[in-house]
This record gives sequence, structure tokens and C-alpha cells, in this order.
Amino acid sequence: MTRTVQVRRGAYQDSVSLMLISRELSDRPGVATVQVAMATALNLDLLSGLGFDLPEGTSPNDMVIAIDAADPTAAEATVAALDEALSRRPATAGALDPGAPPPATIGAAARRVDASFALISTPGRTATIDAADALAAGLDVMIFSDNVALAHEVALKRWADDAGLLVMGPDCGTAVVGGVGLGFANVVRPGPVGIVAASGTGAQQLMSLLDGVGLGVTHCLGVGGRDLSADVGGRSTLAAMDRLDADADVDTIVVISKPPAPEVAERVTSHARTLGKPVVIGYLGVGRPDLTETARRVAEATGTTWQPPRRWGADAPAPRGGYLRGLFVGGTLCDEAMILAAATVGRVASNIPLAGQPGLDAALTSVGHTFIDFGDDQLTSGRPHPMIDPSLRLERLRRELADPACGVVLLDVVLGHGAHQDPATDLAATIHGSSTPVVASLVGTRDDPQGLSDQAARLVEAGAIVHASNAAATREALSLLEVAR
Repeated sequence: MTRTVQVRRGAYQDSVSLMLISRELSDRPGVATVQVAMATALNLDLLSGLGFDLPEGTSPNDMVIAIDAADPTAAEATVAALDEALSRRPATAGALDPGAPPPATIGAAARRVDASFALISTPGRTATIDAADALAAGLDVMIFSDNVALAHEVALKRWADDAGLLVMGPDCGTAVVGGVGLGFANVVRPGPVGIVAASGTGAQQLMSLLDGVGLGVTHCLGVGGRDLSADVGGRSTLAAMDRLDADADVDTIVVISKPPAPEVAERVTSHARTLGKPVVIGYLGVGRPDLTETARRVAEATGTTWQPPRRWGADAPAPRGGYLRGLFVGGTLCDEAMILAAATVGRVASNIPLAGQPGLDAALTSVGHTFIDFGDDQLTSGRPHPMIDPSLRLERLRRELADPACGVVLLDVVLGHGAHQDPATDLAATIHGSSTPVVASLVGTRDDPQGLSDQAARLVEAGAIVHASNAAATREALSLLEVAR
């Protein structure tokens, strides 16, 4: 075998594009491994773990190319194919004149197409500048980017408040505006519900559960997971609630959030009482309703008959010893699972720990009952989100299934636009044959492109227990542990 490592200085490329190119090149004859990525610390650690010898002195602005091929000829041909793939340029957007030079700023682009809304998906260090440009042009803004400084978020939202505009995000992974999904959005049918979500996968779970009882959504306005923190003060949440209250197509408003700051939660709850439409509040937290219970309350508020979410798979096995290991791509789903688990087993460690609970070390070493959010900012700097690139979680899943201290694995599988086209197949291949029970929450709708029933069937065939409700999946996982009984 021939191992080749190249570093291209200052050759920045979007991480998702590099991941897709890596997958494409990995299918070439004579190629065992191809990894093309920016030289972030996380990516360098991953390549080192794969056995590649990496040069010193790289920076996150450098591109690293690592190839494990059958011989030098296959490696050279792979590099040539990489250069060809990198040279491809996306087609010019149809709304812009292909004969004109590309606009230099968001404001210039907005003037060409008479836009009112901008979606920002640039590296976090530059997303603030792009969002400010959009606000200056009078546009509402969705900031898909993560790794945006908290102080920058506060400044952007103050600006939007003063201008009567809306900032969705940063780290707004999911939105539906006028029935059009943006970011990681499930395919939902139109209906009377409008959602304000300080959560991405929490919004996806809620929309999927509502879709399961035939209840549609007109808008889902993501506001970023920090919006209900004390620093940000719920500025975008309040503005989004007002937008939905003024929308004739919305009959019922729902507000969901990761555990909010108490004073901000009260501010939002008080504001809800001033609106002309019924508002269902779904803050996650100890003693508060889980997302499935919030969905049930929304259904009742709209006069829709509630049905318990589906479960797929065989009967539960007998309880066993060991610890619960939660491996999540959704931060809110991880939060919800930890809240439920802590009420039963007490101590739960995480890289996004609950208040009063322990954190994990930099290597994310499991300590007792352990929950990892692979979508956390520290694990997505220079890498695609794990809903797109499952490699980090798959590797951890293999390790946990081989760990005799692991009693049960709990994980989430999130479908919809933007997500991996077939997440269940890789998970099923890893789970198959394991003696450790695996319980999964499957977040998706009947119209999602991956196929909800097909994804469930693949996981069940591999031996997993699958729930449409993350809360139900967590409770079943806990019931399989002797310590939880």
C-alpha cells in the first residue's frame, strides 16, 4: 500500500464540499482511504488516528490530502481526480444574470433580485460580517453558521431589534419559512402551527411528531440555541412570536427551547399572554414537559386527535448491567435525554453538561453514564455537521459497543433535507451482530427523502429498537439497565 499526505497552504474549501469529494474519490479502484479536509485540530487528530504521518506547522486555513492506495499510480490518479473535482464550479443561481460579474456583497446581491431574506452559511469568523451586511441592506437573516462569538450575536440582534428585522441564529440549523424548508428541515405539509425554536433538532422532533398525527406547519422560525440565555435575552424569540401573531395563516404558536435562563423564560411567557393567538410553551428542563408532551399539547390546542408516536422493533431484552452511553447528533435531543436520564440514574457526564453535572475531558472519555453531542461547536469546526458526515459518531459507536462497561447505547437518527441521504445503513452495519442493546430515536416525516419506514426497517433488521419519540427512546433505554430499576 502507498500512503500519501499533501498539505496545500491557504487553500480554503467548504468542509461539506471536501467531505463529498472524499466520498467520491474513495470509490476509485485501488483506493482504500481518501480524506480531504481543512487542517483543524480535530481533523488532524482524526487523520493521525487513521495512521497517517502529518507534517508540522499546518494551520486551519490549509487543506490536508491523505490517501491510502494500492500503489503510487493509484495515488497519483486520485490526486489528479481531486484536482479535477476541486476545479468544478457550481452553476450560477438562476435569479442572477449569468453574464454579469458576481455581486461582491450580500447587499449588492439583494439589490439585483429584490430580496427580503438572507441565509448565511459562511465560517463563523466571517458570518458576523456577512450578517451585518444583510441587516444593513434591510434583510431578515438566517445564520446557519456556528462558531459565532456570543458578543457578535448580541450586537446583531440589537441591531435587528432597532431596525424591525429578525435574526434567526447563529447556529440556526432548521427553519421553515412559508412552507419552504431551510437548513436541516424535515418535509412538512402546510398547516395552522407556527413554531419559534431556540433549538434545531428540537424543532425537527416537534415537526415530525406533529406530522405523525397529520398536523401541518406554516413556519418554523429557528432563533439559535443561545437566544434564551441571559446574555441574549430572547430578543429573536420575542420578535418571531410577534411575526407569527401577525400571520393570518398561523392559528397556534409554539415556543420550544433548550433549558432557558429563568428570567428570560418568564419574559417570553409573559409576552405570550399579550398575543392574540394561543401559545404553547415547551421549555426543556427538570420538571418540565418533554418534546413529545409538548407535541401532544399542541395537538390538543388545535383540536387534533393525539396518537402515541410509533415504536419499531422486537420486544425489549432483559435488563443488564453497565452504563448508558448516549451518542447524539442533535444537541437538544441530547439535552432532553440527559434530563430524563439524570432523574433516574443521577450522575450523567457530557461534553454539553447539564447544570450541576460533570463535563468530559478533551478526549471525550466515557465516565459512567455518558452523553455526547457530536454537533457541538468544538466538534464541527472545520468539519461537516454529524447529520451530514457520520464518521466521528460511527467510530465512537464501534468503541462503545466493544466496551464491556457499556450496557445500552442510545442514539438519534435525524432525517430531512440537508441530512445524510441514508444514515441508517452505516449505523445498521455497525450495530449488526452486537450483543449490546441499541435504542434509537428516529426523527423524520412521511415525506422525508430518506424514507421514514425504510430507515426504521434497516435499523430494526440490525437489531435496534426504534422510536419516533426521543423521550420514549430514552425511557426504554433506561428500562434496559439494572441500575435504573
